[in-house]
Amino acid sequence: MTWLEQELAEMEQQSRRRQLRPLRPLSPVEALMAGQRVCLFSTNDYLGLSGHPSVLARMLQLTEEFGFGPRGAALLCGYTVLHEQLEQEIARLKRTEAALLFPTGYMANLGILQALGGRDAAIFSDELNHASIIDGCRLSKSKVYVYRHTDVDHLEACVRASTAGRKIIITEGLFSMDGDRAPLTEMVEVKEKYGCLLILDEAHSTLVFGEKGGGLAEHFGVGDRVDVQMGTLSKALGSLGGYAATHRLLREYLLNRARSFIFTTALPIPAVAAALAALETFGSQPALRASLWRNIESLSTLLDQSQLSNWWGVNKDHRWPGPIFPLVVGEAVTALELSQRLFDRGFHVPAIRPPTVPVGTSRLRLSLSARHQPGHLVALVNTLEDERRRLRS
Repeated sequence: MTWLEQELAEMEQQSRRRQLRPLRPLSPVEALMAGQRVCLFSTNDYLGLSGHPSVLARMLQLTEEFGFGPRGAALLCGYTVLHEQLEQEIARLKRTEAALLFPTGYMANLGILQALGGRDAAIFSDELNHASIIDGCRLSKSKVYVYRHTDVDHLEACVRASTAGRKIIITEGLFSMDGDRAPLTEMVEVKEKYGCLLILDEAHSTLVFGEKGGGLAEHFGVGDRVDVQMGTLSKALGSLGGYAATHRLLREYLLNRARSFIFTTALPIPAVAAALAALETFGSQPALRASLWRNIESLSTLLDQSQLSNWWGVNKDHRWPGPIFPLVVGEAVTALELSQRLFDRGFHVPAIRPPTVPVGTSRLRLSLSARHQPGHLVALVNTLEDERRRLRS
């Protein structure tokens, strides 16, 4: 057995081996997978904008006008007037001076941390931050302090103990696997007390939170005190790409130092056009977000009133309303079995296992869209209750 076969076999034995399942979309929340029609509770397309008719029409119009490919890196000839317009719209949404586009959210975190970090810097990262943040910390060559999840006292102790000349705090706003929020008000106070930079990953909170959709920084009223609001175009915006919303000087610095921006092709025109159209549609159709929040409230109530409440959430005392619902079942093999049984009954709910989440906290991760109907939610909870009873029998 080769080392490749051996490592794959070990993953299989530990219920950690991943596989791809091609799908054919049928609607914003339904698809054909493995020959079966399933309702998707796995999507990050929170507002259903990825297939919205007005977004598609505008994207096709602009793609016909500008072509498909950007033809080069942004610093060569790949930065079109559409890219510039999208950066301006993101800055307006985030109430910052400027913004810079990256190929993906993952690449944005890599580039931001690599550019701002260094051997003379210290980065303070929440223990449950996304893999892109973890990899960006490693790439930065900074001294990295990992503080306990959302524990501001531990964060402050780490910051106080560091003698680094440049200190950078980074956190997700809405955590992608636990569905809880960073304590931003308190974190901003630590940032200002010790003269740190604060980077906020708003991948899952942009267009979901905030009066104007600006995310949790807007929701908590701290946007002007956050140095970099990082985000993605691939969640609620329904497109592809990443960005850093910040002040003009820091944008200029990233443009010159962020390797994942400099040494890659610019975002393709359809992705830029779709994101622009999605922002326009979001602004003109507030019912989209209202539908999402109705679904969030409905599923919260259904879970509270069901036999599933003990599964819902990693920390039962801190369940924050949002589009991500973790049902923590414990062992990876249990999560996989439940996910497959749900699939067999018409629901796609992914099993999240180590190393994505800590050992012993494998879970079903439910994510909601504005396009889910009340019947979808009721049917899912009823099916989950059936499967929970089967497990206990």
